[in-house]
Amino acid sequence: MNDNSLPDINAATRTELEAAAFRRLLQHLRSRTDVQNIDMMNLTGFCRNCLSNWYREAAKEKGLTLSKDQSREIIYGEPYAEWLDKYQREASAEQLASFEENRPKDH
Repeated sequence: MNDNSLPDINAATRTELEAAAFRRLLQHLRSRTDVQNIDMMNLTGFCRNCLSNWYREAAKEKGLTLSKDQSREIIYGEPYAEWLDKYQREASAEQLASFEENRPKDH
């Protein structure tokens, strides 16, 4: 970043700060089980599954292999199937229509 208002932060410290912010995001998403993935997709263009895919891709770039289930468990904080059983609600017709209208091209 080249913004002069930002402090000069070395790469290691920047990585630590980004990791801390990411952990806080995960904590927040795990506490907000009322927020459905389709709502996130409709409002922000990404969801918990996107995060798990990005995590798995980053691991692959580092030579690590994670399965889809493993990366989802890292993001959801529990096996995906368990999260679905406990928290997933059926999407309404309005939610589905909004998703189709605003669907990101890579989904």
